[in-house]
Amino acid sequence: MPEGHTLYALARDLHAAFAGTAPEVTSPQGRFAEGAARVSGRPFLGATSRGKHLFLEVDGELWVHVHLGLIGTFTIDERPWTAEVPVVGQVRMRLATPEHVADLRGPNLCAVVTPDEVAAVLARLGPDPLRPDADPDLAWRRISRSARTVGELLMDQAVLAGVGNVYRSEVLFRHRLSPMTEGRRLRPASWRLVWDDLVRLMPLGVATGRIVTVEEQVLAVEAALGRGEVPRLQERTSYVYRRDGQPCERCGSRIRTRVVAGRNLFWCGNCQRRR
Repeated sequence: MPEGHTLYALARDLHAAFAGTAPEVTSPQGRFAEGAARVSGRPFLGATSRGKHLFLEVDGELWVHVHLGLIGTFTIDERPWTAEVPVVGQVRMRLATPEHVADLRGPNLCAVVTPDEVAAVLARLGPDPLRPDADPDLAWRRISRSARTVGELLMDQAVLAGVGNVYRSEVLFRHRLSPMTEGRRLRPASWRLVWDDLVRLMPLGVATGRIVTVEEQVLAVEAALGRGEVPRLQERTSYVYRRDGQPCERCGSRIRTRVVAGRNLFWCGNCQRRR
């Protein structure tokens, strides 16, 4: 499932392509035909994201709420178009102007909603590390009262919005934290390490389109971005994710895996003893 950095970058790109226009909205697949008719031709006011949720605002106090789910994609063709672009695949929603065409395929959710419904979704979500107004103390209050493990809590979007399986596995490894620690037994200082690291790492995912957590590469990406250059990424950008059975780079122990919160969690039992 796309993590929060992917949705943040998508909202940024949709805003750049369509804000200030009045795109034609259609549903070539037909499943969003009624909703498309409600918003087609209305001024596009902007796009934003919160965690794994995408919101497109159009004039008339209407929003299109999108959740990509496991297989959804939203592509934006940036080439100028003067004729109708052929539909490829099962396109749930298409936004089209003379300059851009954006196609949404396979989302878990695509619906026209009201401002009150948007507010209700946002109220259910935890703080998003990509947003400057996010309150890490809100997440801490929920974590510190919970008997669930940290490995579970980091995947709960009501606790922390936008963090998925890769960031969960990697940030816990980076700080040597056991994913099996109960939230109520986690120290406040350890939570701040996790939060501050997510605030540091997730914008790099926005900038590069990839999750980068290996510290040497993190530093290289930060330096390249600081110089205004395009970062060059190596093939492997993670410590433990999808490395089940392989040796840990720190200690040589075998990387472990277990299904936690519905996804395969990866960790080093030797390195990650800190509670």
